[in-house]
Amino acid sequence: MAIMSLKVSPDDIRARFSSAMSAMYRDEVPAYGTLMELVARVNDETLAAESGLKARFEATDTLERISEERHGAIRLGTAQELATMRRIFAVMDMYPVGYYDLSTAGVPVHSTAFRPVGEEALKRNPFRVFTSLLRLDLIADEALRAEAAAILAARQIFTPKALELTEKAEKNGGLDENDSARFVAEVLETFRWHDKANVALSMYHRLHDAHRLIADVVSFKGPHINHLTPRTLDIDKVQARMPDYGIAPKAVVEGPPTRKCPILLRQTSFKALEEPVSFHDGNGGWQAGTHTARFGEIEQRGVALTPKGRALYDKLLDDTRKIVRPAADGSNANAYEAALAEVFKAFPDNWADIRAAGLGYFSYSLTEKGRQGVAFFDDPEQLIAEGYICFDPIVYEDFLPVSAAGIFQSNLGDGAQQEFAASPNQKRFEADLGASVLNEFDHYAGIEKASLESCLAALTQRPAAE
Repeated sequence: MAIMSLKVSPDDIRARFSSAMSAMYRDEVPAYGTLMELVARVNDETLAAESGLKARFEATDTLERISEERHGAIRLGTAQELATMRRIFAVMDMYPVGYYDLSTAGVPVHSTAFRPVGEEALKRNPFRVFTSLLRLDLIADEALRAEAAAILAARQIFTPKALELTEKAEKNGGLDENDSARFVAEVLETFRWHDKANVALSMYHRLHDAHRLIADVVSFKGPHINHLTPRTLDIDKVQARMPDYGIAPKAVVEGPPTRKCPILLRQTSFKALEEPVSFHDGNGGWQAGTHTARFGEIEQRGVALTPKGRALYDKLLDDTRKIVRPAADGSNANAYEAALAEVFKAFPDNWADIRAAGLGYFSYSLTEKGRQGVAFFDDPEQLIAEGYICFDPIVYEDFLPVSAAGIFQSNLGDGAQQEFAASPNQKRFEADLGASVLNEFDHYAGIEKASLESCLAALTQRPAAE
């Protein structure tokens, strides 16, 4: 009788892939390893200094995920690549969440984030990959657009075995131990750095002149991982210490200012590496050149905002940039940070006020009193006021288009800040993806609602003591 092979859980496959990606990137970009050491040290110091923060992480069973938390970013060239990447990530229970149009910020891509969405999956391993698709339609030069499309059409970024195992997982509802190990190894090859380009140096320069990011996508064998991002609990401290570790940080932390109650996402990075690359010389040989793309990034995550909260955030960020628009070279960094801090005073900075104003999403749980007692009323606000229910901010698991573009541009230089007509096209993106993206606001609202309903059910259905 045939013995059925046990399937490896998608969470375990994702954790193994995340670990393998981190090890590969650490080998390829040694400064990333240094960055990880710095972030770990700052996180330990922050938890030691703020006992209440550590207690809340422990109470919500999220302390362990801090060290595991990282995201990657890749840039794809064709609809087929995007659709296949969706299928590969689905094997790891990573699904497309959100639509991001970066053309408004001068970057010719639109994007989604592949990530786990369930609470337990996020606790197990919250790895996410911000995935951008090149907008060839935004290249003004029609001849160059056609040449770029032809170059992209000729490449295959996935190994045959990766495709075979993806199909096997789809057919069989998962992979066994041997196939899972092989799957991770084969998929990792798609993200590996290649120092030999697909194009001649002259073509690279033409693509580069159109936009540096276009050159990065079109000129290479595959979508090398261009950064991995650990999560810090104090991004200002990491930013200040990076030079002590021999790392030059970008001038301005992207996102909201320093706050007691963090919101959304703050990001910084070290400058991209200028790396030697060999280009085709047209005679069967190679010509030496360089390419700048890969860098290190750090993030600090805060509460997920409701549509009302996000609208306020977007308005305040826009108001700040009307006063001072940050330059990629950092020449006006102090003025920008001062304006940002002043303008954002309009956004409440304690959890109770943020919740009361309907600006953020929160997860509800029973207090010790709630776990032991019985409530004879079901008004959530009264239950919170009388100490039966407490609330914690739901971590923002997604991204910010302006911040992503700011990271890109700080590593590409001021010359990369080109103007594109704002042209969001979620319908086209989803057609290329082969699926709809999950609306992040609906998702966070669902988590919040389910947590509150669970509390109310536990309190109101519990039999009273004799």
